[in-house]
Amino acid sequence: MTESTGGIDMDEETSGVVKKFLYVNRKAPYGTIYALESLEVVLIAAAFDQDVSLAFLDDGIYQIVKGQHTKNIDVKNFSPTYRALEGYDIEKLYVEKESMEARGLTEDDFLVDVKVMTKSEMADLMASQDVVMSF
Repeated sequence: MTESTGGIDMDEETSGVVKKFLYVNRKAPYGTIYALESLEVVLIAAAFDQDVSLAFLDDGIYQIVKGQHTKNIDVKNFSPTYRALEGYDIEKLYVEKESMEARGLTEDDFLVDVKVMTKSEMADLMASQDVVMSF
């Protein structure tokens, strides 16, 4: 039996529903704040026990490429943080196959394990989420 007060279903309000969040990364890792901001938002969402996934498309796939050296551009290399995502239970990382192939990259080029998906599969993934945020 559900207790109701003023039209508010108390079970729904306190049930702790977990929403599915997909963060879509489309920008190169340096030159703008988008990649770092996305990473920070992802870590915050995970701290609130949400179902967090990341997708890397277009130049966003460069965010997780091994061997990033940023000394010459005088910015901090934050790419090692992606390896820490697993510790926050963020294990669903996706890369668009067409973006990867257009840039001559393979799964071996990435810092973290990813699932490679076609554009069509990526569209299906996005449609299955409660919230999609693009950076």
